[in-house]
Amino acid sequence: MVDIKQIVKGAEDKMSGAISFLDEQLARIRAGKANPRILDGVKVPYYGSLVPLSNVATVTTPDAKTIIIMAWEKPLMKDIEKAIMDSDVGITPENNGEVIRLGIPPLTEERRRALVKQSKQEAENAKISVRNARRDAINAIKKSVKDGVPEDVAKDAEGDAQKIHDKYIKKIDELFAAKEKEIMTV
Repeated sequence: MVDIKQIVKGAEDKMSGAISFLDEQLARIRAGKANPRILDGVKVPYYGSLVPLSNVATVTTPDAKTIIIMAWEKPLMKDIEKAIMDSDVGITPENNGEVIRLGIPPLTEERRRALVKQSKQEAENAKISVRNARRDAINAIKKSVKDGVPEDVAKDAEGDAQKIHDKYIKKIDELFAAKEKEIMTV
């Protein structure tokens, strides 16, 4: 006999993963303030393989409009600069030989709206993942009824899956609202 609690727990784990992924994606969207996490997606060639920037350099934010990158090895400066230029960060690095400086430009109203739209799309993708996890769980529960699980137990489990779904959808809405507020704050 299929364990209904395992099905619901599996769905909740998938929903939790969707929230974590959304949090990562929203952190990469810059909101006018210097945030080292916007460089999380930058990969630098290092001894024949691509590694995250944080593995080969120290990234700091001395103030709200500047990001400083100090490479651990001097020869990497050019590679780091090129990796930032090739990435979708959208900021031109200033390399003075010692450190790479990224000046965060103030966002225009149009750019803010585009970033909010991008954030909304990421939130919508997370909602789709949560809905898919709920759908898969409910389908598995319905299938388990055919395998001998009592219908009232299955109905309770479907209700639990729906409650968990609602909780995670609310969390996604809260994350998006916070990011939207951060982006639109001048």
